[in-house]
Amino acid sequence: QVQLVESGGGLVQPGGSLRLSCAFSGSIFSSMFGMGWYRQAPGNQRELVADISSGGSTNYADSVKGRFTISRDNAKKMVYLQMGTLKPEDTAVYYCRAELGRRIFWGQGTQVTVSS
Repeated sequence: QVQLVESGGGLVQPGGSLRLSCAFSGSIFSSMFGMGWYRQAPGNQRELVADISSGGSTNYADSVKGRFTISRDNAKKMVYLQMGTLKPEDTAVYYCRAELGRRIFWGQGTQVTVSS
């Protein structure tokens, strides 16, 4: 069974940076999965932040373009989200997602709080 474990969240001041990591385990076909980062703020629906295909193509929400970068290291079975110029509205629980066909898996989430 695929497992995703996020790490790297925390409290950061506006304008600061954080790097989230997602460790993938449970399948030897990890490089074939499309990977993504989603977030959910209190009272809001979960939304896409960024995703990256098995081939390395990336896609970003308009709200994070130019500030966030998604990447993957298939050898290490890791996916990263480098977040810069953070804003209070980026505060949310961030979730890692893996998708291959109809198989979708989620991590447990990591809290990111942007506040002075």
